[in-house]
Amino acid sequence: MSSAALTSEPDELTGPFGMWVFLASEVLFFGALLLAYTYGRSHWPAGFAAASHETHVVIGTLNTALLLTSSALVALAVACGETREGRRRVPALLWGACALGLAFLALKGVEYAKEFHEHLVPGPSFRLQDQTGAQLFYVLYFLTTGLHAVHLTIGIVLLAAFAHGSRHAKGWALPRGIEAAGLYWHFVDVVWIFLYPLIYLGGRSG
Repeated sequence: MSSAALTSEPDELTGPFGMWVFLASEVLFFGALLLAYTYGRSHWPAGFAAASHETHVVIGTLNTALLLTSSALVALAVACGETREGRRRVPALLWGACALGLAFLALKGVEYAKEFHEHLVPGPSFRLQDQTGAQLFYVLYFLTTGLHAVHLTIGIVLLAAFAHGSRHAKGWALPRGIEAAGLYWHFVDVVWIFLYPLIYLGGRSG
């Protein structure tokens, strides 16, 4: 085995491994928020159910479909990046995932606007004051979905950078880097998969 091969192998693993380490810390962060939700749900089930019933399930479901489709595009981009012939498809696939991510954020903005006009923002004018725990639900709702939107925005920037770099054959836009960005994107999507039933379906089951 050549010395070049020995030195290149660790470099190829650095990006994905570093991303796994970063995502482990993010799991702990979001895990704490989910634990807070579990505590509130167990102590004020009626209030949490009433608040969840007020959420816009159609928008939430559509956004779930957008993120799942975007993850499929990113997975295809990572797979195409492993072959010389497939690399020409990588930019289009990544740009497609970015577009779906932007559509998610736009719909989330529409949803936030609806909740503002429906007086579902925690505060003195909160509409569900008579439901104990409902206001805590919306505190956690805006906190978790807002942080998710921030992470999604970062993911869009990452994918856009690699889409541009792959399109123009930049030296830093390597397959391992795209794989690391893909891991981040999939993590953001998995977080939403956990949030979706907790936010939108809790007040509609049974």
